[in-house]
This record gives sequence, structure tokens and C-alpha cells, in this order.
Amino acid sequence: MRELEGETTGTGQTTETPFSALVAHLREDGTTRLAVEKKTVSSLYMPDPYRSLPAVTIRVHYSSLNYKDALSASGNRGVTRSYPHTPGIDAAGIVTASEDTRFEEGQKVIVTGYDLGSNTSGGFGGMIRVPGDWVVPLPAELTLRDAMILGTAGFTAAYGVKKLLDNGLMPIYPGHDKPHSGMEEGSKPGNSQLDNSQPGNHDKAENPSLPVLVTGATGGVGSVSVGILHRLGFRVIAVTGKPEAREYLRSIGADEVRDRSFVMDVDASRLLLSGRWAGGIDTVGGKLLEAMILQTAQAGVIACCGNVTGHELHTNIYPFILRGVGLMGIDSALCDMQIRQNLWKRLATDWRPAHLDKILAREVGLHELKEEIDTILKGGQTGRVLVVHE
Repeated sequence: MRELEGETTGTGQTTETPFSALVAHLREDGTTRLAVEKKTVSSLYMPDPYRSLPAVTIRVHYSSLNYKDALSASGNRGVTRSYPHTPGIDAAGIVTASEDTRFEEGQKVIVTGYDLGSNTSGGFGGMIRVPGDWVVPLPAELTLRDAMILGTAGFTAAYGVKKLLDNGLMPIYPGHDKPHSGMEEGSKPGNSQLDNSQPGNHDKAENPSLPVLVTGATGGVGSVSVGILHRLGFRVIAVTGKPEAREYLRSIGADEVRDRSFVMDVDASRLLLSGRWAGGIDTVGGKLLEAMILQTAQAGVIACCGNVTGHELHTNIYPFILRGVGLMGIDSALCDMQIRQNLWKRLATDWRPAHLDKILAREVGLHELKEEIDTILKGGQTGRVLVVHE
């Protein structure tokens, strides 16, 4: 990549035109100080080997807050190696200059994942400079704002849904005319319609009404997963540790809302438990995922992407060799570009959650981000937080 000093970036701007960015400074004690500062394009950092690739400069209109952003902003060296640093793994905006012939000045684009916001200056700055290989043209059916309400969380949710569909899960109501489940909200696992089958007899064709679970359902990935699965015609059970979020989850498409004990209040020492769901999307990990696996029905599929409760997973081989359960990982950061473009197209059209406005919790500016970062680190965020650049 050529030197940037004094270079024009289109729209009458130069690389020395200032913009605002949230910058994390690492203190000696390992904590961080967050400050909104004026930066220039020439100060944007992109580590090797990316800096040698044809770059695209983008004026960021919107970003969003993800858990990974909060880790970067709080000094987590597993996410960000060097400071000062501008987090933000999501960005949507307009190209101001491009060394990559696939993009042109004035084009609306999305960047999520890859190294953006990890070690490359991220979307919490008003400008980003990234390799063209990371850039997705904004689908015509999507606005920049809605793209960032979805963001990495929405993209990860869509990738998880793709994993479920690719591995055989089928919606109950593919015509989208879904009645609510007849199961009472207060019924217990051992006395419910979902626990009426015997071990070893859980073929989906014989149990066409089995639901799918979404764990950590109030988070960004969970909320969008609920919305997509609902729109596709699945019967969705949203699992959460936040009882106050029941109405929110019902409003975005959950047929039932359950406490985590609905999944975990079982004899986890058993090698298999009654198959109660066809699979689902897990954003939590740990013991919740362990219990989810044991109760997944024949040929069920779970897509997982989270480690909120821990990175370890203790299970046994029998769900996989006796029931054919599939456990699929979701790595949205380095997803193949063709898949990435296709999923963004689906999110803009037939997979777009019907209640995207309700999934948006708040719009904030850079000066309000510190409070939101503290909230998400404490597990207090419900829905999505949109970051708006002036």
C-alpha cells in the first residue's frame, strides 16, 4: 500500500481531513481509558499482511456494538494486541476512495468481521481503511442503518440458520402462517408436550412438531436468530436468564420463552435424555450447550457460536452416534466471501426479521458508548445497540 500523507480520498477530502473516533488507551494496570478523539485517514492502522493489499477507504455512517468490541475496548489482548486502538468490528458507509477496481467512490458498502476492529482500526471511527477483499456491496433492498442493526450479530445468526438448513432441519410452517404453540408457558420439562417421545425414537419425520431452541436469546445473535427462524416457519423456544425480557422475545417471534432451567434442570449424568427439540442455535456454550446436546432429537442439528459461560464442553459420543446429532460451529469472521454476499442478500430479503425495529434497543453516539460497553460486559444488553456517526 502506498503512503497516504496528503492523498485525496474523494468528495473533496484528503487523508488529513479530521473525523471522530472512540480510542481505547491501555493503562499500566491493564485497564483502559476510552476517549473520543480527532483522527485522520493517514493515522488509520492496518497490520501486516493486510497493508500490502489494495485498500478501500470508507466514511462510516453506522456501526454497532458487539461483545467482541467490548472486549477490545476493555484491553483484552486476546482480541487486540496493541493500543491505542479504535474498536468496532462492524461498519456501513460510503466509499470515498478505492485502490480496488471492484469498488468506486460513492458506493454504499458493508464491512463486518475479518480483522476490522480487532487490530485494524474499526467502525467506532468515522473513517476506516480496509482491504477490498473484506468489503461487501450493500444489497439494494437494505439501508446502511438496517445493515448495522443486523451487523455481525445478524450475519452470525444467518450463518447459523444456514447451518441448520444445510444439515436437514426443516421449518414446521414453511408458509409462515404460524399458530402459537399450545404448550403452556409455565409447564415443566418432565410434563410437557415436548418430552413425550422415548429415547431412540426421534426421527424428524415422526416428530414434525419439534421446535428449535435459541439460547442467549436476548443478545444480538439470539434476537436475530429468533426473528429469522420465526420468519422461515420454525417453532422457536427462546431461552434466557432474563425473565423481564419475556414480552420482548414474544414480540420478535418467539413462540415460547423459557428460563435456562428448562434446558438445564435435568440429570446431566445421563448419556442421553428424551429428545425434546430438533436442534437450534446456541450463543452461550458451557453446561447449557451440554444439556442441549443430550436432549436433541434424532438427526437434530445445533449451530454454536458462543462461550459466555465458558470455553469447555463436556459431553459424550452417544448423541452423535446413536441419534446422528450434528454440532456445527459458526465462524462468521472469516466466512467465505461468496457465502457472505449470499447471506447479506438473504438478510435484505426473505430472511429479514419481520420486527427488526424491535430488535434495535438504542441508537447512540460515540460519547455514549462507554456506558453501553459496561452494560454488555455485565450481560445486561437486550437487542442491538446502533452506533451513529455524525
